[in-house]
Amino acid sequence: MAQTPHTPRSTGRPAHQNLTFDSHGSTAHGYLALPASGRGPGVLVIQEWWGLTDHIADIADRLAAEGFVALAPDLYGGNVAHDSAEAFRMMRDLPVERGVELLSGAVDCLLALPQVSSDTVGAVGFCMGGGFVLYLAAEDQRVSAAVPFYGVIQGAVPDFSRLKARILGHYGERDEAIPRATLDGLRTAISTQSGVTPDFRMYPADHAFFNDGRPEVYDEQSSREAWTSTIDFLRTSLLSSPAGD
Repeated sequence: MAQTPHTPRSTGRPAHQNLTFDSHGSTAHGYLALPASGRGPGVLVIQEWWGLTDHIADIADRLAAEGFVALAPDLYGGNVAHDSAEAFRMMRDLPVERGVELLSGAVDCLLALPQVSSDTVGAVGFCMGGGFVLYLAAEDQRVSAAVPFYGVIQGAVPDFSRLKARILGHYGERDEAIPRATLDGLRTAISTQSGVTPDFRMYPADHAFFNDGRPEVYDEQSSREAWTSTIDFLRTSLLSSPAGD
């Protein structure tokens, strides 16, 4: 049973949940958005450190409007942070290994849905979720398209030796949380260990520039460019999947 959700300042609403699924012996929850056609390739949407907020649910809805079956798993069990201090604590209290385990269960859930037409999935994540996109893709070869938005790596860089996914990353030039040197090192680690060359794109923007619920950092032009390229990337990657016709 999910815990009683908190209400974040950034959204004014509790965590979105409309789906319950099994994840490695435990019960997990998430928000599922279906395309009008009723069927399409599967995509995970991985939350920021705030939780499964209106913003994340809206991204799932936007992906569904583009023809994807989008699942946003709730990594915080119904809780949503009120402020950055609480968000930091909640992120810190979620071990990377546990987060990847929950996300792998969400991949199981997606691929088992009759509405999903692909035999691999895409993963799109933001901030903490962007880091989890890379951790998950490094561990689970059923992820064929990985899209981190200003993804924050927590602790050690993943072992990318088993990575098969194509990677498109979006980062802000003014993002002090992810220095360019760190990003260069991440690119080198991925390409050296896996043979996959990630496409990391820079925008004249700050951290969280895609979050239109935060006007102090939201950048409309950068968001539009990043979103358009993400949709094209997901379509190209997932529609080439044997089951994705």
